[in-house]
Formats: sequence, structure tokens, C-alpha cells
Amino acid sequence: MSADRPLGRVLVTGGAGFIGSRLLRRLLPLSEHVTVIDDCSTGIPEAVPPSGKIDFIRASYVDEALLDRTLPGTDYVFHVACRNMTLSASQMDEDFQVNLYGGYLLLKKVREVCPGLRRFLYTSTASVYGNAAAYPTAEHEYETTLPYAASKLSMEHYAQVFHRMHGLPVTVLRLSNVYGPGQTTANPYCGVIAKFFDAAEAGEPFPVYGDGRQTRDFTYIEDVLDAIVASATREETAGGVYNVGTGVETSVIRLAHLIADIAGGPRSLSFRPPRTVDVVRRRCLDASLLRREIGWRAGTSIEEGLRLTHLWRKGGGDDADLARND
Repeated sequence: MSADRPLGRVLVTGGAGFIGSRLLRRLLPLSEHVTVIDDCSTGIPEAVPPSGKIDFIRASYVDEALLDRTLPGTDYVFHVACRNMTLSASQMDEDFQVNLYGGYLLLKKVREVCPGLRRFLYTSTASVYGNAAAYPTAEHEYETTLPYAASKLSMEHYAQVFHRMHGLPVTVLRLSNVYGPGQTTANPYCGVIAKFFDAAEAGEPFPVYGDGRQTRDFTYIEDVLDAIVASATREETAGGVYNVGTGVETSVIRLAHLIADIAGGPRSLSFRPPRTVDVVRRRCLDASLLRREIGWRAGTSIEEGLRLTHLWRKGGGDDADLARND
């Protein structure tokens, strides 16, 4: 691989989703070639940036023959694909098949056919903490209250097994409520922020499940991408499990008020019964471990992140900037 393309050949699973498609924009200038695998069950094909360096395969990554064809020669794997949390509660078999068995299969095939792999980066989730015993919550805490959390945490354990038994260079990042440019309600299972912006711009009440006092640690997409790329390329993080969050709690009600201030529209809330997946009251991550290891910290406040998201929504996409990546 060349000095100006230090990542060489890259595989991204889930590259048509929100995080995956934004990650591609970061990886393109650093890579010689990028293979994207996404079945588009929730991802959007148009979200994959146009580039001659991308080979986009619209299929499930849970396919041994497909992995045998696409993995050889890969230098970096960014495993972002997963089943959606909301669907996992009603479709546990599919959640297990994609999130856990698929992840295990990917680890297995990487070990078999990618002897020169430099890093396997797995994006896990803050959902593994459930209703934690302490806040901000550190990496040693977890409580599996939903199938999604169970499958994601179990995949983390398999990643650690492959690292300890076989020396596979694995890094696990637990992401917390990622939002920002690129996230839209075209995916019906998107986060609350995109839905609230839609409501504000339509002049409709904000849909709130439960009492709205539940909190989340909302993390801006560009900060998350900084963490992903830095963690994948630093020796210190091989074998590690790290939180990626801001350490700041924001209630759903406050979030609605912030978005109303930025986007306009009424401040009215439409309260609805909690859904099956609405079991976590608080979320706030302690990301000091990643800060100590590689110096990463979230630099975007919720107010600034929402402002930047609003500007993106009003100004359209940013694909014109991609020409420099080819």
C-alpha cells in the first residue's frame, strides 16, 4: 500500500447505513480500494458515495461464499452492519443470525483468509449497559436487557476470544446514540433526533415515547468517526474495548426544546406509551479510557451538533466534495 493510502484495501459491512456511509467518506482518501457489503434492509444504496474505488455489493454479509471471495487481501475490516434494536425485540432469530452468528462468521473467515489483516474494528453499542449501576458508565459495567444488547455484547466476547486465542487485531468501540449529517427518516428505525427535526420542520408535535425524562448521551457523527479511524490505526487499541460518548446526559424533553429553538416550529410534545425497547432510563458514558489511550474526546456539544445537523438538512448533501477522494 502507498504512503498516501495507508489503509490499503478495506472492507466495510453496513456501508449503506448512516454510520457506515459517513465512515466511507473518511476512508476513501486513506484507502486504495473499499468493498462495501450491505443488504439495504435498513440502509440506503444512494448513501454510498460515488467513487471508482468502491465495490458495492448489495447482499447480506452473513454468507461464507461471499466472504471467501471478497476478504482475501483485505488490510482493514470495519464491521458496522447489524440488525436494528427496535426490530430485534420482535425478531430475535434474525437478530441472533446477523449480529452474533454473522459477526462470528466474519471473525472466522478473516482469520482464515486474511493473514495480513492490520485491524478488525467492531462498532458495538452503549445498549450493553442497560440501566447501569453508575454514571458516567465505564467499560466494566453491563446489563443485557434486550436481545440487541445480548447479541452485540456476545459478539464483543467472540472478538476478544479471537484476539486472545489467535492474535487477531480486534478493537471494540461502544457507540452512544450517534446523530448528525447523513441521518434521515428514510430509515424508519433512525434515531430520535432525525424524527424530531422532521416534526419541527413540518410544524407538528414532537413524538415522545414515555415521559420524556429519560436521558441519552448523544454523540456527534464526526466525533465518532474520529474515534473509529484513530482507534483502527493505533497500536495501543488492539484488543481493547472502549466507550465512545460525551459524558453528558440530555433528556428527551430538553432535546425537543433545543431542536425547536434551532429549527423553529411549535414546542408541543405528543406523549405516547413506551415501546418494548424503551427500558433504559439514563445513559451517560465514561470515555476516559479512550482519551488516556489515544487522546480522543468528543469535541462537539449537543447544541453545536444539532446546529450543524440543521445546517446540513437545510443545505442538502455533500457529495460534491467527494471528487478529491478519487
